[in-house]
Amino acid sequence: MKYLVLLIGDGAEKPWPDQTEDEQMAAMAKFGEFDAACRAREGVELLAGEALSDSGDATVMRTTGGEVQLTDGPYAEVIEGMGGFYLLEAPDLDVVVDLLRVLPPYDIQIHPTIEVAL
Repeated sequence: MKYLVLLIGDGAEKPWPDQTEDEQMAAMAKFGEFDAACRAREGVELLAGEALSDSGDATVMRTTGGEVQLTDGPYAEVIEGMGGFYLLEAPDLDVVVDLLRVLPPYDIQIHPTIEVAL
C-alpha cells in the first residue's frame, strides 16, 4: 500500500533559520537515517520526498462555476505550515510509523492512498 506522509512545521523546537549549523546538520542526518531505514526494510520503497518552501509561497487554485481563481498563500490560515512530504510504499501502517520514528520531531499526518482504475 502507498502512504503519503505530511511533515507539519519544521521539525524542531526552533525554526530552521534560527538553528545553528550543527543543529541543521543533525536534522539532515536524521533524514539520511530515514532514507537508509527505508532502503533496508523489506517491502518498503521510498517513492518521493521533498522539503517545501514557506507556506506563504503557496498558491491556491479554486474552480467555481468553471472559473479558475488563483490566490496567494496557504489554503487556510495555519500556525505551522507543511515542512515536507514523503510518498512511500509499505506493507502496512505499523511499518510506516516505525520508520517515521527516525525523523526529527515533526507533527506528522499519514494518509493511505487509494488505487483508482483508469
